[in-house]
Amino acid sequence: MSNTIEGPLWAGINWSADAGEGSIHDNETAEKLGFRGGTVAGDVHMNQFPPVMAKVFGEQWFERGNLSLNFKNATVDREKVGVFADSLEPGKEQTRVWMERDDGVLVCTGTASIGDHSKSELRDRDLRPCDPDELKILKRLQPETSLGTYKVFASTDKQFDRFDRGLISDPIDYYRTGSPWGDVIACPATFVEFLWGYPMKVLGPLADNAVGLFGAIEIGHVNGPFLLNRDYTIQSQVVCVGQSPQTEYVWYDTTATNTQGKLVATLRMQSRVMKASSPHYSEPSSV
Repeated sequence: MSNTIEGPLWAGINWSADAGEGSIHDNETAEKLGFRGGTVAGDVHMNQFPPVMAKVFGEQWFERGNLSLNFKNATVDREKVGVFADSLEPGKEQTRVWMERDDGVLVCTGTASIGDHSKSELRDRDLRPCDPDELKILKRLQPETSLGTYKVFASTDKQFDRFDRGLISDPIDYYRTGSPWGDVIACPATFVEFLWGYPMKVLGPLADNAVGLFGAIEIGHVNGPFLLNRDYTIQSQVVCVGQSPQTEYVWYDTTATNTQGKLVATLRMQSRVMKASSPHYSEPSSV
């Protein structure tokens, strides 16, 4: 018997293809930076994981589960991808997960767990910052920089629209018609949009609006699920800033607490900005 649990192939849809010039999801912009075309966002691909997570951990994954992914290769619109997870070993609460294109190219690797999230793919990394003097785009960011505190109502509008239009890969009824916890739960992309989208109001201008893309994403349920039709307080803070040959990047953590002050959900994100898209770098680097 195989020790690998596999989800079905889905054609990833580039939800943001109409984002316009200056977005990594725009074909022309992406191709200028060396990509094959406008990229499918990592949070869109994350929507394929929950059915596999439920097979591995049961529905408790929606209450206290974690999904921690490091993205390796970008995909373009309608490329088929599949999710894989190792079976959970007896006595363990964490396992290995990954996604592949249908031609075998690795899209992302990581971990999934319940309970303790501290040893996840992204939490267990040694996030060493670079010399701040080396930064040109993200030079105004440093560890513990606040990305804001926000009072947010988690509306169902976008998720219901995407569900009804068939845009959510491997959808489950809990995203649309209610759940054992009462209201509908956020699919991973909706989860990310609330915990990432509001801090981006600060982060975007601080990055001089250079072309950005997700490098890594971790979603965590603490006292979950992250239900929609609820009010939350979202807080975000920079963890680390660094660079690679082609990008500068920032790691940041975001939390969502409910009206009773209870921690419901967490996000760890690595956002990258392309050096080749910034006037701060006179000689663009290739991807």
